Formats: sequence, structure tokens, C-alpha cells
Amino acid sequence: MAGALEGIRVLDLSRVLAGPYCSMILGDLGADVIKIERPGIGDETRHWGPPFAAPGESAYFLCANRNKRSVTVNLKAPEGVEIIKALARKSDVLLENFSPGTTDELGIGYEAIRDVNPGIIYCSITGFGPDGPYRNRSGYDLVVSAIGGLMGITGEPEGPPVKVGVAITDVCTGISAQGAICAALYAREKTGKGQRIDLSLLETQVAALVNMASSYLISGEIPRRWGTAHETIVPYQGFEAQDKYVIITAGNDQLWARFCKVLGVPELIDDPRFRTNPLRVENRKECIGILAPIMKTKTRDEWIELLNVEGIPCAPINTM
Repeated sequence: MAGALEGIRVLDLSRVLAGPYCSMILGDLGADVIKIERPGIGDETRHWGPPFAAPGESAYFLCANRNKRSVTVNLKAPEGVEIIKALARKSDVLLENFSPGTTDELGIGYEAIRDVNPGIIYCSITGFGPDGPYRNRSGYDLVVSAIGGLMGITGEPEGPPVKVGVAITDVCTGISAQGAICAALYAREKTGKGQRIDLSLLETQVAALVNMASSYLISGEIPRRWGTAHETIVPYQGFEAQDKYVIITAGNDQLWARFCKVLGVPELIDDPRFRTNPLRVENRKECIGILAPIMKTKTRDEWIELLNVEGIPCAPINTM
């Protein structure tokens, strides 16, 4: 079965993760992706290891670069610029994640490419946007996760800020860019016109704060770190069983009632401290203080079997 983007050509000048992840998804959808790399070096993630599948093919590089054809081009040479323009003339999308202004200096900025292909979708991914006080800062995932507030809400309540286990800001930006490009391609079908797309890691990161951001705007209170717990739902966290941890997500009052019955404490269902979720959030310490010792009386798998029978969302915390 043909992919939805069969017949679409993507000229990918990006490297590391956000841009390559975007173009990889476009390739998954059927687009023909041509990846431009630096002579002698390639995408720097080729060398981020170990592990390596082969020399110059790190696991990191391979995770975001399937479905692509690679070619090396010296973008600082006039011949390289002409190669890019020739490829752009026959492409539908150009994707790049250089620092703001770099492609203009090289002679392959939006206006220069639009001149050779007015219908092209030109997508730029930067760390902090094309203007503003942070425009020239390097936009690595960890830096943006710190500035954008994600690390401030990640980790144990009394511990230091913690980074998420994968470069989630890069990944989310890549997904957002892919959606924006597909929307621009659809718009071109109706208007016949290409367009410029600007995305930054920071704006994607801030958008991904979702309920934590809206909670701050409503309450004025700076969100805190909750470990595995949830700011506005109780119980919704990891519990220590006899042997391992188990995740419990009793996301409404009906699930709370079932959970109490499985634990053998039905009297908690109508306890005035815990009758509704807002009450359980208000009395979180007392509620978890009662539940935690009970959870230690059985193994993780025993709890999961009992909870699944009653339809209570739960899970082991698996390794890869």
C-alpha cells in the first residue's frame, strides 16, 4: 500500500534529533527523504556512542535516520550551494535546523530557495526562535528542558531536578514539525503556494507543559516535582509492593471505590477525607500513608492480577 506522502520529496539539511526525527516520520509516510551531511563528518550523532552498529553508525544516529538517502555536500562552497538549489528545485520540502541566519549567510535561506521553487515548504527548527534575546543560543534538548520548565517539575519532591530519560523535547518538536509540514502540504494543494514554517524547541517544550502550565496560571503557585505522583489526582503514582514497584492510576471516584475494595479497606470509600478526588488531593499525605503499607503486603504481580480483574489501570515498571 502506498504511503500518504508518496511522490513528496524532502530535502533534509537537519542533524542530531528534532529535525531528523521529523524527516524520518515523513519517510515513514512515504516521502522520499534526501539527507544532506557534512563531508568527512556527517551528522554528528553518527559518532555518539557506543554502541555502534558499524563504524559511523551509532545507535543514536540510526534511531532517527531510517528511510533516507544520504549525500555529502559542502555547504560553504559555491558548488555546494548550487547543489542544494538544484535539489530544492525538485523538492517539496526543505527542512533545516541551523542557528538563525545561518542559511541566509550560506545563500540557501528561505528567500533564496523560494526563488528557485516558489511552492516549496521551508521548515526551520531552532532552539529559541528566529528572534529574541536567546536566538543565538545553542538549542540542545537538556538546555531547553531546563529553561522551559520541564526539569523543574521532574524528579522526586525532595530531590534535585531530573531530566527525562529520553530527549523528549527534541522528539516532540520533530513530531510538531512533521504535523506542520503535512498541514502546509495540504494547504498548498488548495492554494498552490508554499510557505515558511518556524518552530523552536522552547515553544514546543512550553506547549507540552499543558496542565502544569494552566495550573500555574489559575493558582499562581509554582508547580512542584511529584516523582511518579500526579498533581491533581490521588492515588495516581508508583507504590512499593513486596518485591517491586507497581503503578496505580485510580483516575476517578469509581476506580477509587474499586481500588479500596481490592485492598480490603472499603471503609475508605466514604471516609470524609477521601470521598472525592479533590478531597484525596487535599489529604494526600494521609491517604497515601494508609495505602502504602497495604501495598507492601503482596508482590507486584499479585497486585496486578487482582487489580486487572477489577479493571483498575495498573502496570509494572519495566526495563527496556
